[in-house]
Amino acid sequence: MKYDVICVGSASMDVFISSESKDLEFEKIHKHEDVCLPIGSKILLNAFHTGAGGGGVNVSVSFSRLGFKTALLAKMGKDLNADTLKKVLVKEKVKFIGTNKKGQTGYSIIITGLHKDRTILIYKGNNDKLTEVPWKQLQTKWFYFGTLLGKSHKTQRKIAQYAKKHKIPVLFNPSIYIAEKGMRYLKPILDACHILILNKEEAQALTGLMTDTKTLLKKLQKKIPTVVITDGAKGATAYDGKKMHSMTPKQVKVTDPTGAGDSFASTFLAATMLGKDIPTALKWGAAQAISVIQHFGATNILLSRKKIEKKAKSASRVEEIKC
Repeated sequence: MKYDVICVGSASMDVFISSESKDLEFEKIHKHEDVCLPIGSKILLNAFHTGAGGGGVNVSVSFSRLGFKTALLAKMGKDLNADTLKKVLVKEKVKFIGTNKKGQTGYSIIITGLHKDRTILIYKGNNDKLTEVPWKQLQTKWFYFGTLLGKSHKTQRKIAQYAKKHKIPVLFNPSIYIAEKGMRYLKPILDACHILILNKEEAQALTGLMTDTKTLLKKLQKKIPTVVITDGAKGATAYDGKKMHSMTPKQVKVTDPTGAGDSFASTFLAATMLGKDIPTALKWGAAQAISVIQHFGATNILLSRKKIEKKAKSASRVEEIKC
């Protein structure tokens, strides 16, 4: 095989900002807390960071850092942001097999420090316009699918059909705005999926069931061999139809949670590709996610395989639970 894993997902430049301004207010509206910026005001920032981002970039860098031959299939624009991202990919030894076409590269503004969470403003740009696929280059042991919308989602469906036909396993990590479309809409991808990783809210949206994690796992595992549902600081639970394992991570100070899901999912798959069992894969994923959330940016502090093996020993607790 040409690659160990091909990541099909988004690419963007990320800007991280935080403010301690008293003009920044929090209000509870419609039963959830919102951050409010007064119209016409100027808000002083106390932190500003830029970095490579987008789900496709995040996970491809993660796989490469862990020693896998990795390629990224995404669509960027013809702009300075694309040039910057491609330089990052070259530095990280990730092969870019996507395209640069007329239009703009994706861009995100992440407001951090909001009660240990963040709010992300996303401009998709060319991320929704992927139509070109280098079929002859899709020689890989695994596919990793992030969330893509519009024309890109239709292209991802075609790649899923290709993967199923050629018996190439797929890990799918959907975001809430694609999970909300339901299992019928996502059937072409779920049919090719071997590992599904999503958070509890996404699992509820995908199944249409406002129920507990165990019930969601059993529902989804009827369709996908291995399902992992994450639940923020509470950890994650995995089910393969035989055993159910719960992982509780070590509590650490959170600087920025952006990229935690990408780092967890990619490292879980990395462990699986190396023949590790599910408890070990959960520990590896936890160790990588813990490293990421303690710093700004989703790729800056991704750990190598050697460091993951060391950190995983104390990063979390995993136990088998009753199905």
